Amino acid sequence: MEKKNLGVLASGRGSNLQSIMDACAAGRIPARVAVVISDNNDAYALERARRAGIAAVAVNIDDYTDKAEYERYIVKVLMEHGVHLVCLAGYMRLVGTTMLDAFAGRVMNIHPALLPAFPGLHGQEQAWRYGVKYSGCTVHFVDDGMDTGPIILQAVVPVYDDDTADTLAARILEQEHRIYPEAINLYCTDKLVIEGRIVRIGA
Repeated sequence: MEKKNLGVLASGRGSNLQSIMDACAAGRIPARVAVVISDNNDAYALERARRAGIAAVAVNIDDYTDKAEYERYIVKVLMEHGVHLVCLAGYMRLVGTTMLDAFAGRVMNIHPALLPAFPGLHGQEQAWRYGVKYSGCTVHFVDDGMDTGPIILQAVVPVYDDDTADTLAARILEQEHRIYPEAINLYCTDKLVIEGRIVRIGA
């Protein structure tokens, strides 16, 4: 099977990026990370990419007249690297129609809560403050809403009485690192079919 090219968008430290790179290197995903793009010049994700010999590109939205122009440049970079699937890994911006139109059905995200509960920023803390007994993480395809796209995989994490927002987030992160590469592998092996809001997983 021919390896697919992944483009990863990250705004911060890039721990999910690392889990994707590790899974590719170990052969658990028939793909390679072709380019890492960040809206933050100082993102450690860019350093992770450089150390792995992967193209690392910082794109500052303030250098563009509007979001559409900013995303047109990102799309250009992704296409120059032959990207098949775009993976958001702690990318702290809503993806707009420019990118979604260019990569329809080919943008994936990991969210640190059991969607549709607790979308948006700080999903772990939202869940902890709400007092839920179980939280977790969700891999989903991206649409034009806030964490509203079709769900691919989820992992459940219990919330303990002595948890803090930080300890819960740490346990959720362990599951993010497990299910995000798994979901990417399902995509790269042509096992995902989107039917409306439902993602079917084939054998």
